[in-house]
Amino acid sequence: MRVLVTGATGYVGTAVIDDLLGAGHTVLGVARTDEGARSLAARGIEVHRGDLTEPKTLAAAAQACDGVAHTAFIHDFSRFAENTEIERVAVEAMLEALKGSGKPFVVSSGLLLLRSADGSPLAETDVAADFGRGATENMVVAAAKDGVRTAAIRLSPTTHSKDDRGFTPRLIDIARQNGVAGYIGNGANRWPAAHRLDSARLYRLALEKGSPGARYHAVGDQGVPTREIAEAIGRHLGLPVASVPAEKASEHFGFLGMFFGVDAPATAELTRAELGWAPREPGLLAGLATDAYYQAGSKY
Repeated sequence: MRVLVTGATGYVGTAVIDDLLGAGHTVLGVARTDEGARSLAARGIEVHRGDLTEPKTLAAAAQACDGVAHTAFIHDFSRFAENTEIERVAVEAMLEALKGSGKPFVVSSGLLLLRSADGSPLAETDVAADFGRGATENMVVAAAKDGVRTAAIRLSPTTHSKDDRGFTPRLIDIARQNGVAGYIGNGANRWPAAHRLDSARLYRLALEKGSPGARYHAVGDQGVPTREIAEAIGRHLGLPVASVPAEKASEHFGFLGMFFGVDAPATAELTRAELGWAPREPGLLAGLATDAYYQAGSKY
């Protein structure tokens, strides 16, 4: 299968490409910049110059491939609504190009887009709220009726590894800056987690044999209490661990304060049963016990 990968030089996209190549597929990687194009070419990956802000460039590439793994997003939280709309328009253009083809299209989504009314683990059957990136997920799932074998991969907020650039190293940076590893309130709220390599493998399985209109969960740890995350960070850095009042969460954690207090345990039972996917890599707390997780800084 020749797969178009958007976000080909990103944290998730690079791992998806490695997994696809390891399974014998070929890749057309989207590069927005000259630097990105050189990076892909140096790895022997065919390059397609494109950008989320130029949907036609992506639509043409999608049409020329056997499937699409969409991992790109503009991670600027100061313009989150605008960037969400940019993504929606780009995804819509790619779906239109694939209409009636029966080709797979896998979109990246997130488990923090969902909320459980009773605190039970989020399941693949739970539908995302129809706004923001949740609306894009729902649009992709609905496009199965148009002859595209669509699927949504719901990523855990901690899609972790030693090369992490997201929420996990940001929490570490915040602890270092403040001299304390914090959690919000009583820290009993739970975050699902999955290793980057396990998550990347899920994209490939969804491309190869996913059901039209399916939602899949990249969940290794069903729900790690945020207090335990803070305790692991504090233990490794030799820092005290303390509760941060909810009203001071934004002051202490910055933009991450909007997310770190969310309770979002999730299950991947249907994903495992349908695709035969199972985590192989260490869990989040095991990763936070190693030096490697403290060497990469967040990009946020």
